[in-house]
Amino acid sequence: MYAYIKGKLEARGSDHIIIEAGGVGYRIYTTQSTLDEAGRIELGQEFRAYTHLHVREDVMNLFGFATHEELSVFKLLLTVTGVGPKVALSLLSAVSPSKFSLAVITDDIKTLTKAQGIGKKMAQRIILELRDKIRKEQFAVRADEGSALPEEPQSGSRLSEAVSALMVLGYTQAEANRAVASVYSDEAELEEIIRNALKGLIR
Repeated sequence: MYAYIKGKLEARGSDHIIIEAGGVGYRIYTTQSTLDEAGRIELGQEFRAYTHLHVREDVMNLFGFATHEELSVFKLLLTVTGVGPKVALSLLSAVSPSKFSLAVITDDIKTLTKAQGIGKKMAQRIILELRDKIRKEQFAVRADEGSALPEEPQSGSRLSEAVSALMVLGYTQAEANRAVASVYSDEAELEEIIRNALKGLIR
């Protein structure tokens, strides 16, 4: 319903912010990282939150984030069996989007269980359901703009894992291929490749 809300930051709570836009005050539940971002500006200054309206039978809640990446992961988490908004916010408050995507494709249960309310079984379920979704896509050998990637990358290679990590964040395979191709180095670690690719995508 709402792609984003931009207006005056009126208040910051322990789990939400209030943005006034067009004479309406929107209570937006969010993560610690977005609260930290909102804390860097003065009340009354402009702030934008990328939003998701969550509707249940008895309540409608608005969730919002400072970045597209957080919103993408939040919406992705809601597709996992047994994961609701509260759990998704807890996870994103403990783990950044890039580290989350890396944890999913590398079966890193320990990273996911850092979040309050995420036990081993829940972490395993998140990894299983989301990993299967993103690995349905086939890895393209060359990016759209012609940047060369090594031929026939093996499943689980840094290239395929970096592309999969970006797709977890909501980027298309073509966008992910292009971003990874532009920063790939044989010497670079996987997390560094993902981080540098993300920088190029959000410019």
